[in-house]
Amino acid sequence: MPEEKPNRLLNSRAYRKARELVKKTIQSPEKLVALVSSAQAKAASSRSGKLAEILDSIGAVFRLLGAYARGDYRDISFESLALVVASIIYFVMPIDVLPDFILGLGLVDDAALLAYTFRVVADDIKAFLDWEAAQQAEPSVITLPAEDFKEAETDAGANSDDPENQDTSNSAH
Repeated sequence: MPEEKPNRLLNSRAYRKARELVKKTIQSPEKLVALVSSAQAKAASSRSGKLAEILDSIGAVFRLLGAYARGDYRDISFESLALVVASIIYFVMPIDVLPDFILGLGLVDDAALLAYTFRVVADDIKAFLDWEAAQQAEPSVITLPAEDFKEAETDAGANSDDPENQDTSNSAH
């Protein structure tokens, strides 16, 4: 049975505040990287309970946001990106619907909102994972200018085993 839309969270003051920060965060690669870094630290220290159920998706989303910040990946709609960024901002906020310092409950709202968000943008996450896999499968090819090849051939010829190409001026007598 699919989970319902978390209307209480989406209508909360904390989530509205997160939504206000989305555009500035997306437009600044530095802010986006800082957000991912903060979220990774929080996720690493909270690997149990409801958050554990969505760790794979969280990792993929962190990589997606990193690739977006670097300019490597842009095949995501602004709406999907904004939803993800707002949810990650909400996740890193210490004071939200259920403040994080409430032992045992503080991450329940965060996990619920992230799970909802990841379901809504599941196709975008899948597309990113496919892109990421294709990037890893492509061999890295370095293209050098033709002049570099000519220089390398000349150097190789001078160092060959052919006696005509060997330097005999430093030979011991």
